[in-house]
Amino acid sequence: MGARILVAEDDEMQARLIRIYLEREGNEVQVVPDGRSAIDRARVARPDLIVLDVMMPHVDGLDVCRILRAESQVPILLLTARTTEEDMLLGLDLGADDYMTKPYSPRELTTRVRALLRRAKAASGREETTVLRIDGLEIDLARYVVRVAGGEVALTAKEFAILGLLAGEPGRVFTRSQIIDRVFGFDQNVMERTVDAHVMNLRRKLARTDDTVPYVETVYGRGYRLTERTGEAR
Repeated sequence: MGARILVAEDDEMQARLIRIYLEREGNEVQVVPDGRSAIDRARVARPDLIVLDVMMPHVDGLDVCRILRAESQVPILLLTARTTEEDMLLGLDLGADDYMTKPYSPRELTTRVRALLRRAKAASGREETTVLRIDGLEIDLARYVVRVAGGEVALTAKEFAILGLLAGEPGRVFTRSQIIDRVFGFDQNVMERTVDAHVMNLRRKLARTDDTVPYVETVYGRGYRLTERTGEAR
C-alpha cells in the first residue's frame, strides 16, 4: 500500500514531475503551491511524508518545516536551489530529515522518499515495552519520545533513528557508512556530511549543563558511539 505524500512546490513543472514519479510508486500525492497551503493541508490531511521546496511564496519552506516539526514527527524532505553547507545545516537544524539540492534526479528523489518512509514505519512498529535508559537518557522507541534528566527533547525522525541505532548497542562504534545503511537506506557521496550534521544537532539537543562527556561520542577516524554509562534496557 502506498503512502500519503504532500508535495509543496510552486514550480508547476517540478511539482508535476514529482507527482508523476511518486505516483508511479503507488503513492497518493497531493500538491500545494505555497507554504501557507502546505501548513494547512498537512494539519488536515496528516500525510505520511512531506516533500517541501524551500523557496515558496507566503511562507518559505524553512518556516514551514519549523512549524510542522513542532507539531509532528512526519518525515520532511527539503528541496532547494541553495547549495552551501550553512543552508543544509539550517534545514536539518529546523527539523528536516533529508535535503536535496536542485537540479536533482527524480529517481534519486523517489529512492530517498522510500528510505524515509521505510525508516519511519520501522520506528513506529517497535514493541511498546521497549524503553532504553542510559544514565539520565530515556528513549521510548514505541512512543517516539526522548527525555534527558526527565525533560522531553524534540528530535527529528532521522535524529531519533540514529539515536535508537546507537543506543541499541552502547559503546559500539558505528561508522558513517553503517549509519547510512541502517538509517538512510541508500548511499550517496554527500551523505557522510549529512550524518555529521544530524549527529551534531543530536549531540546539542541531548546536552546537559553538567555534562563533561556527551552521550554521543565521536571516535575519530571511525565513527560514532553512545557512551557507556550506567543504565538498563527493558
